[in-house]
Amino acid sequence: MREVRIAIAGIGNCASSLIQGIAYYNALSENHPDRDLGLMHYDLGGYRPGDIKIVAAFDIDVRKVGKPLKEAVFAKPNCTKIFNGNIPDYPVNVEMGEVLDGVAPHMENYPDDRRFIVARKKPCNVAKVLEQSCADILLGYLPVGSEMATAFYAEACLQTGVSFINCVPVFIASNKSWAHRFEEKNIPIIGDDVKSQIGATIIHRTLTKLFEDRGVKIDSTYQLNVGGNTDFLNMLNHDRLKSKKISKTEAVQSQLQNPLNNEHIHIGPSDYVPWLMDNKICFLRIEGRGFGHIPVNIELRLSVEDSPNSAGVVIDAIRCCKIARERRVGGVLISPSAYFMKHPIEQFPDEEARDMVEDFIAGKRER
Repeated sequence: MREVRIAIAGIGNCASSLIQGIAYYNALSENHPDRDLGLMHYDLGGYRPGDIKIVAAFDIDVRKVGKPLKEAVFAKPNCTKIFNGNIPDYPVNVEMGEVLDGVAPHMENYPDDRRFIVARKKPCNVAKVLEQSCADILLGYLPVGSEMATAFYAEACLQTGVSFINCVPVFIASNKSWAHRFEEKNIPIIGDDVKSQIGATIIHRTLTKLFEDRGVKIDSTYQLNVGGNTDFLNMLNHDRLKSKKISKTEAVQSQLQNPLNNEHIHIGPSDYVPWLMDNKICFLRIEGRGFGHIPVNIELRLSVEDSPNSAGVVIDAIRCCKIARERRVGGVLISPSAYFMKHPIEQFPDEEARDMVEDFIAGKRER
């Protein structure tokens, strides 16, 4: 039986949605009307959602460490919507990971059901767990600002030959030094910072490209995001936001022939609103000038459950990474990174990146 064996670092909301989704789509029959609903690909390179198996998991929260995976995905402070509570009884208990910079100190000031509570346990040997589990891929779902922790898991992948999909805005796959190390060992890597299915970034990029293609000069733009999950609570510490703002801003600037000056573009998380839970609300505005220098302005409000929005992309990234391993293609996967991630090593317009991914799936050579 063909399967994709994945390990996950960070059993938070995004991991919960992904694991729920794998089980949800696997339970649907071949002729079920919703079999393809919400998926960009049901069958990708011969792999279906149900072929993804979780074989190892890492976290640092006392409510998750040592617990069976099927319990940990619903443990606090996770707050994403439960659309499938019937998770398989994976023979996986959550291992204690390295904390490093994975927890922002200010989160200590919030109630227990809102913050991380670090378990008082010795971290496991991550590389050994990856080897013993025979994982193909490690999925990085650490909090924003976890620079050292993300680098630690990337090193574990290099040590063991496991592929890495970096879903957070820490620059690994888009860093030439890291990229070279993965290429030298012929290990596929996809990153950085997952671009949600219908999220603020993909919409902002699309509208920016539309203005540009239709001859409208963009003068200024902003994207303000609020939410109530631990991601937004973590990002109240602005010292952890540097790479996140770079990632989101460059994703939009890359669609312009002449990037905007810094004072005319503002993109990034704005505030934490507890009762929103995992719902993210984006306020987006673009100001431009069209024919005869007449103003053209657009405002948009997007409301979306943040973590399932991410999972709809990651489920394809996982399978692309697996087929790269089968083909013995190593290093940064340019096409999947460009389409699935905000901060790839090389940016492409989304419609071009999508065509590149389809070519990649079909077996055509990577650029």
